[in-house]
Amino acid sequence: MNITGTTKIYGIIGWPVSHSISPLFQATFIEEAAMNAVYLPFSVQPEQLKTALDGLMALGVEGFNVTVPHKEAVFDVLECDSDAVAIGAVNSVRRDDRGWQASNTDWLGFRSVVEGLSLALEGEDVLLFGAGGTARAVIHAMASLQVGRLFICNRNPQRRDLLLEHARKTYPNLLCLPLLWEEDAVMQTAKTAKLLVNSTTIGLNPKQSFPFPLSGRGAAIDAVYSVDGQTAFCQAAIAAGRVAVDGLPMLVAQGAASFAWWHDCDQPDCSKTLRAIEQQLGREPIKLPGWFVS
Repeated sequence: MNITGTTKIYGIIGWPVSHSISPLFQATFIEEAAMNAVYLPFSVQPEQLKTALDGLMALGVEGFNVTVPHKEAVFDVLECDSDAVAIGAVNSVRRDDRGWQASNTDWLGFRSVVEGLSLALEGEDVLLFGAGGTARAVIHAMASLQVGRLFICNRNPQRRDLLLEHARKTYPNLLCLPLLWEEDAVMQTAKTAKLLVNSTTIGLNPKQSFPFPLSGRGAAIDAVYSVDGQTAFCQAAIAAGRVAVDGLPMLVAQGAASFAWWHDCDQPDCSKTLRAIEQQLGREPIKLPGWFVS
């Protein structure tokens, strides 16, 4: 592309951020839309967040994504929409006449993967591992999908209970139940759960295995992604006979939702972009029948 005096700047802030593949698919979205724009990674140390936000505004950056460890910190300092308020975290920011406006599209990315798996979850059981910011986005999506019972399992019971309190207050029509971080409890609950979700950091270390064997039929979605798609959680789910998807399609879908929000346009085609990224990473294609028409 040709950089000109009117080229608009978008990006992502995080610490670290050099590993992010968001520039890869956002550049594809920009190219397909024939926009005069670039998308860049910005490494921002936590103690420099406020300075960075002011600097991005002063430099005329139009919008940016937010990744760890800044999602909750940005939420505390910017004006947020209803989705971000419900989730309590931010992953997308855009400029308007009043300054920075913040939102959260992680839940849209997750819901898009559920739809891609052609899962009907209304009235069904779901088991969620984790109690952090990603878990909150998953719960926001679960409420919109009208699941029956949502079991929340976390290593730290205090964090689990805080998340349960938040969920019950924010989504009174969603039945959320605690689950012990123990093999017997997990195995028993997984048997009836149509969907298992991992929102923990387990699997970021490729040598790490998932702490529990899994059971039951249905699907599994991991928020963590790996180059080969075989995260520890996905391996455990596949061993149980489930269809498993790692975090790559969720990442692409939330990015597409951010793109549409920044530019007030239709959401880009996630399926085409996902296939292109899979080819670049040299990994097997993910089976998402709701995204790809055979």
